[in-house]
Amino acid sequence: MKPGAAIRTLAAALLACAGAGAAAAPRLPASGAEVLEVLPWRADPQQRELRALRERLQEAPRDQARAVDVARRYIEAGRREADPRYYGYAQAALGPWWRLAAPPPPVRLLRATLLQSEHRFPEALADLAGLTDRQPDNAQAWLTRATIETVRADYAAATRSCARLSSLADELVTTACIANVGAVNGRLAASERLLAAVRARAGAGVEAPAVDAWVLTMLAEMAQRRGAAAIADARFGAALREAPRDTYLLGAYADFLLDAGRHAEAATLLAPHARVDGLLLRHALALRGAGRARDLAPELAELAARFDAGERRGDGVHLREQARFELALRGDTSRALAIARRNWDVQKEPADARILLEAALAAHDAASARPVLDWMRSARVEDVQLARLAAQFDTPFNPQSNRRGGKA
Repeated sequence: MKPGAAIRTLAAALLACAGAGAAAAPRLPASGAEVLEVLPWRADPQQRELRALRERLQEAPRDQARAVDVARRYIEAGRREADPRYYGYAQAALGPWWRLAAPPPPVRLLRATLLQSEHRFPEALADLAGLTDRQPDNAQAWLTRATIETVRADYAAATRSCARLSSLADELVTTACIANVGAVNGRLAASERLLAAVRARAGAGVEAPAVDAWVLTMLAEMAQRRGAAAIADARFGAALREAPRDTYLLGAYADFLLDAGRHAEAATLLAPHARVDGLLLRHALALRGAGRARDLAPELAELAARFDAGERRGDGVHLREQARFELALRGDTSRALAIARRNWDVQKEPADARILLEAALAAHDAASARPVLDWMRSARVEDVQLARLAAQFDTPFNPQSNRRGGKA
C-alpha cells in the first residue's frame, strides 16, 4: 500500500472510531444450550487469510514484521466487524513487545491504537509522545495524537498535531484533521466549508470508499450541528452508499433519524446490527419511538446484561451508551447522571455533553451540568441541540455571544 493510502485508511479508522462505543460487550449465556453467535464461515476469504497469517506468526512469534502485519489486520477486522475479540488477538500478536517501555516504533503505534480503543487515553498519548519524539515524521502517530487530544478537549494540542501532518499526509487528511478540531472549537461553519471544498477538489483522487465515507460523515455531522437537516441527511446517505457497514456511521445516522422522529427508518436501518452494543441501544430507542413497545423486552434484557458485564469488568468504553440506556429506557435518572459524569471525565465530545445535559435536566441538577456549560463557553461550541438544552438551565447559553470576531 502506498504511504498516502495507508495514512488515509488509518485516518478513517481513527477519527470514525474516536467517539463510537461500538464494540459488543461479552455477556453470560442463560444456559449451555443458548446459541451465542454464528461464527464466520471457514470458507470466508478474509477469515482464511487471517488464519494463514496467524499460522505463519506461530512459526516465528518474534518475527516483528509478521506480528505487526497480523496485529494491523486484526485491528482492521475488529473495526469492520465491531468485534473486540479481534483487538485481543492483535494484542496477543504483539505479546513479545507489549510490556516493553519503548517497543519498536511499529509496535508502539499499534499499541497506542489498541489503548485508544479501550479509552486508555493517557497511556496511548504517552506511547505516541515517545513515538513522535523518535520519529517526528510519523504521520500516523500525529493523526492518532490529534484524534485523542480532540476527544479530550485539548484543542490547542490537537491543532499542533494536525499542523505536523501538512508536510506528511495529503491535503484531504490534513484538512479533515484540522476541521475535526475546528468544528468543536468555535469554527464550525468555516471548518465545514473548508473540508467540503477540499473534498470536492480531491474528487476522483479519493482512493478508498472508506475515506470518502469518513469525510462525508464528518460533513454530515457538521451540518447537523448547525441545524441544516436536509444537507446532513443527503451527506449521511452518500456516506452509507460508500460504507454501508461502518458502525460509527450507522450510529451517527441513527441518532439523526431519532432526533428527526423518523423512528421506523432508524429501526429498519439498525435491525441487522444488533450484535453491536451502541446500535442495539439505538434500535431499542427506535422501537420505542415507533410505538413497538411489546418488541422491546428482549432488547432491554440484552442491553442490561451487556452493560452489567461491562461494569463487572471495569470497562469504561460504553459509558455514554450506558447513560443513555439508563435515562431513556430504564428511567433511572440518578444512575444515568452518575454514569454520564464518569463518562465526561474521560471524553468530551458533543454526544458526551448532550447525555450529561439531558441527565442533569432530568435530575434537576444544574451543578452537574456546570462542567459542560463551561466547556461550551470556553470552546465556543456551536451545536443547536446543545444550545437548546443549555438554555433550559438558569444561566442561558448563547453560542453566538462568545464567537471571536462575529461571523465565522
